[in-house]
Amino acid sequence: MKEQSSTDKAPSAPKFLSQAITSGGFVFVSGQVHVLPDNTLVDGSIKDKVDQIMKNLQSILEAANSSLSNVVKVVIYVTDMSVMPELNEVYPTYFTEPFPVREAVCVQALPLGAQIEVSVIASVGTNN
Repeated sequence: MKEQSSTDKAPSAPKFLSQAITSGGFVFVSGQVHVLPDNTLVDGSIKDKVDQIMKNLQSILEAANSSLSNVVKVVIYVTDMSVMPELNEVYPTYFTEPFPVREAVCVQALPLGAQIEVSVIASVGTNN
């Protein structure tokens, strides 16, 4: 069985996608780019962009009865690998040990002209 979760505290998903699906004790969150809930792209530093992405992810996870502390896998997409050192400075401030497993992939382009996109898988529950 799968259950859809959504919140207006993060950008809405197109009608053919879900912000998050819960199934088998896990929450699968669609990739989030650095946009505000009204879909306005956040410019600025890599830190500013990652901060907004993590706010979006946290809001979606909370709507699905989870949190960033329950994240077990992270996939990061960037349009330029040269941002990874700065991203790696901000990224660990959002997670505690044991850190989630992670992949970083360089792509040609991302939705809305974004530079970074992050998707996560988390276990259900607020304190794991």
